[in-house]
Amino acid sequence: MSENLFGLTVAADKGLDDLQCQRLLSENRRYQEVMLQYRCALKALESRLEILNEEFSLQHDRNPIESMKSRLKSPSSIMNKMQKRGLSLDFPTMQANIMDIAGVRVICSFEEDVFFLAKCLKKQSDIEIITEKDYISHPKQNGYRSLHLTIRLPVFFAEKEIHVPVEIQLRTIAMDFWASLEHKIYYKFEGNAPEYISKDLQECAKMVSELDDKMLSLNEAIQECIAQQDKDQIQVNEELMNDVCRDVLGNNKEYKDSKVQEKVTEIVT
Repeated sequence: MSENLFGLTVAADKGLDDLQCQRLLSENRRYQEVMLQYRCALKALESRLEILNEEFSLQHDRNPIESMKSRLKSPSSIMNKMQKRGLSLDFPTMQANIMDIAGVRVICSFEEDVFFLAKCLKKQSDIEIITEKDYISHPKQNGYRSLHLTIRLPVFFAEKEIHVPVEIQLRTIAMDFWASLEHKIYYKFEGNAPEYISKDLQECAKMVSELDDKMLSLNEAIQECIAQQDKDQIQVNEELMNDVCRDVLGNNKEYKDSKVQEKVTEIVT
């Protein structure tokens, strides 16, 4: 048996019988109304992240966010998760218990960017932190590393304000590469990959961690080099400007005692 559920095909082997499918099909309108809340919550969160990204870029001349991906769980995925947890298949139960219906994955340049963005979000007064799982400081046994936040943020509609949960995964480019590869491997083996592959994945996870540390150190070295070059350039500019002022005003006591020299330093710095 298969039943078309909200435009998706749900097979009987997923654990849904005729009665359950028909019951949810009859609530199609309600489903759309509820999912609108999650879609809008994703837009609201993405907007906040984009603002943080632009502000950081203006201040530090680089972007902490490389990319963002958002998704909504499919109806079949939501219902199967509810069934596995022994929950009744109704919308109030879904909204109260399933916290990852809406999800955003944020890919950052460096590990420090992950924690910077998380800190900024946690400081926002209208965001509630439901859960925080730091798999970067404390990786999973298989080597998985990422920072997970489950938050609740307000969504403003024409006549109401609703606080909607969203799951956020923050990770570096290297962490995301490893996680994508691990997911593909375990999907092909249906979660039962050979032991030697699991060990190799764990070794790769260590290499990814070392790569992140190395890239962060390299970035810090580059920033120090740029800062020193800027400092040297400021000194050169100040000397050139002082030379010009001396040519114009003369190398006399009046120039030395005046505010011109102070102004020159102020301009070039």
